[in-house]
Amino acid sequence: MSATMTQPAARSAFTKVQLFVKGRLTDSKATRHGPVFNPSTGEQIGEVPFCSAEETASIIQCAHDAFPAWRDTPVVERARVMFRLVNLLEKNADSLARTVSLEHGKTLAESVGSVRRGIEMVEFACGIPTLSMGETMHNIAQDVDCETYAHPLGVCVGITPYNFPLMVPLWMFPIAITCGNTFVLKPSEKVPLSAMKLAELCAEAGLPPGVLNVVHGDKECVDVLLRHPLVQAVSFVGSTPIAKYIYETATQHGKRCQANGGAKNHILVMPDADMDKTVAALQTSAFGCAGQRCMAGSLAVAIGKAADPLVNALVASTNKMKVGRTDVQSDADMGPVTTKPHLETLLANIEKGAKEGAKLACDGRGVKVPDAPNGFYLGPTIFDHVEPGMHVSKTELFGPVLSVSRVKDLDEAIALTNGSMYGNGAVIYTRDGHAAREFKHRAGAGMIGINVGVPAPMAMFPFTGAKGSFFGDLHIQGREGIQFYTQHKMILSRWHAAGSGPGAGEFVTTRG
Repeated sequence: MSATMTQPAARSAFTKVQLFVKGRLTDSKATRHGPVFNPSTGEQIGEVPFCSAEETASIIQCAHDAFPAWRDTPVVERARVMFRLVNLLEKNADSLARTVSLEHGKTLAESVGSVRRGIEMVEFACGIPTLSMGETMHNIAQDVDCETYAHPLGVCVGITPYNFPLMVPLWMFPIAITCGNTFVLKPSEKVPLSAMKLAELCAEAGLPPGVLNVVHGDKECVDVLLRHPLVQAVSFVGSTPIAKYIYETATQHGKRCQANGGAKNHILVMPDADMDKTVAALQTSAFGCAGQRCMAGSLAVAIGKAADPLVNALVASTNKMKVGRTDVQSDADMGPVTTKPHLETLLANIEKGAKEGAKLACDGRGVKVPDAPNGFYLGPTIFDHVEPGMHVSKTELFGPVLSVSRVKDLDEAIALTNGSMYGNGAVIYTRDGHAAREFKHRAGAGMIGINVGVPAPMAMFPFTGAKGSFFGDLHIQGREGIQFYTQHKMILSRWHAAGSGPGAGEFVTTRG
């Protein structure tokens, strides 16, 4: 697991991160700030403000002030802003991807993929004139017509995680604002640079001032976003404990809330699986983005005779992976994790797994990147013979650590999967159609993969996490996302002919 790079990098410029309010970059009045790092080198490259409660409330007010005019803007005009944004995102895709790699640590290929998935969500939002249509029925009762239409809620909030600094914001605000809402985005304070570039591109696309705003901060800022009376809805992606807090706090203050939490995604491997394709997919699922994604395959469940061939092939393949810098052009297969504290937590969790008796088949703790000795690196790590009660089996580690459990049959594997407190994704690799069908119907996760290592949906389908992986009713993305950001209004109307009046056909309803 060596590191390879093809060119040196100059010292990164230091960035004082601003806010985005009323359509322009604005200096914050914050008295507290946090560092932004390049995880490939460990170097601080920026400083982000932690907005006060008062400053956060003022930004919410700006979004509220912009709402009436934006709500009344024809839906086709709102959609045209998204068409222009798609073009700008395509034009700036390379620069955006490099910013993601710089502040997060993804390889450039991974960052490019995340930009592409974000663009797909904006493309989906371009269809809002059709997607948000209501329904009508003529003469539902004598001379009575019925119609429904979707109208926006008002100020909506997005609180996004550090693992996808560009893609996840694009899961949220394009749909919210094309539905006629205004939006306040609070990106992770660890990776604020990508969100600021998005905001500037939105302004260039012609989005009116105040429709999209970006605020930065920690809990003080977040609590205002969750409690402020002008906020109508909150979208969140992050860890399960924080998702639970976000959901409970927001709903207690009368907000709609969709809060996506963590995961422990199981990948079942049947003895009949195509082992070469399975190993390649599992390696990508477990170690892609350094394992820092809620759809990572972090627990492989080897069924019966699949165990030894799977582990042997997986270890052999993983040992060939190159770990290195992603802030420069390189052939690294995997970059660093995003922060030093998280690296330290991962190292402690690996130590705990070993002490509990799990066998370290591949130990990534010794990885070295000579030209970046202070980077936040952990090589791909594989535990074998992991038992269900072990810490590494049941805990979301959120890093390049794969656990392998061995079970005797499919029933035991499904029971192990369903015993998890999480419910994001579950996958099976097999050539057996009956086994796949059983798994599809019996596995309790919200997103199921059959010979697909990362069963994350495209923009037109909802991200259907379950159990401890999601708090709320309407999921992010797809038509559920549109429903989340709108309220349906129903209108009954009767128009009598001139000189006529209510008669025997008077409309009657048993509901108030």
